[in-house]
Amino acid sequence: MKQKGKAISTKSKTSKTIGSKTLLQIRKIIEATDGRAGAPIRVLQQVQGLVGYLPPEVLIAVSREMGIPLSELYGITSFYSFFSLVPKGKYVLQVCNGTSCYVKGAERILNTLKKDYGLESGGITSDGKFSLEQVRCLGCCGLSPVVAIKENVYRKVKPSQIKDILTSYK
Repeated sequence: MKQKGKAISTKSKTSKTIGSKTLLQIRKIIEATDGRAGAPIRVLQQVQGLVGYLPPEVLIAVSREMGIPLSELYGITSFYSFFSLVPKGKYVLQVCNGTSCYVKGAERILNTLKKDYGLESGGITSDGKFSLEQVRCLGCCGLSPVVAIKENVYRKVKPSQIKDILTSYK
């Protein structure tokens, strides 16, 4: 059940809490959906945009505020690939691992990222600047292997180009 006007403790197993400002913003997002169909998905998308990902304490707050079981929210976040339960870097590297990219060297790119930057799929660099996702297809098969960062798509990438690509992001 919704608890309007009350401060909510959102302590999780990790004993983290969300700030009152963030909680207020989450409440505004929820109120804007006004219980329409698909509201949980819309709310989770907007909250992830606000926080950057969906940590347990945020999901607990959304669950309480919307009166939706936490298990339902976890079901939604685990089903849709665009939701993230872990922090992402400032820049998300997407390495295409579709058939064409794989055959033309995507694995070598992934190995270079692991060896030179300690970056594995689903991981984040120690400085929080980059995170890595392996994706099935970026729709650039004729340009494979490809790496995407934000709206930039790098084509025919060789492992030797990775350093130059990454250093171009401040």
